Amino acid sequence: MCGDAALAEDAAHECFIRAWQHLHSYRPQSPFRTWLCRIAANCAISELRRAKPVLNVEDHPLSDDRRGPEAGAELKERAAAVQAAILALPATGRSTMILREYEGLSHRNIAETLEIPIGTVMSRLNYARRRLRDALAGYMEVAPRTT
Repeated sequence: MCGDAALAEDAAHECFIRAWQHLHSYRPQSPFRTWLCRIAANCAISELRRAKPVLNVEDHPLSDDRRGPEAGAELKERAAAVQAAILALPATGRSTMILREYEGLSHRNIAETLEIPIGTVMSRLNYARRRLRDALAGYMEVAPRTT
């Protein structure tokens, strides 16, 4: 969600400090993961507000030596484009997208984590996916339509 390992580390530290300080506010009727993810999302958003976004693709090597240097370069280029597109999303859409696609949370768990209605979760996911599709149109292989 932060797009930078150092920011993510700072957010994680802050998250665990806040969780420890507010452990008394945890309600066992909700999943602990949802409660902790909410704190983590808030910490990540706070870190992003404090720092300027920096994209360091070198921190994420994605080359596959079996496919040759061209394929490796192309894979790196795609990965950088995806990361840049995700970072370009508004914080609300980015957090919803990351919780769904990378963390695997259900719509209900995302709604609980972000304290928003399920309809808002679905709307934000739809908006974020549409923005990503538009931003990454040049990298997508589109099958020809048959009519």
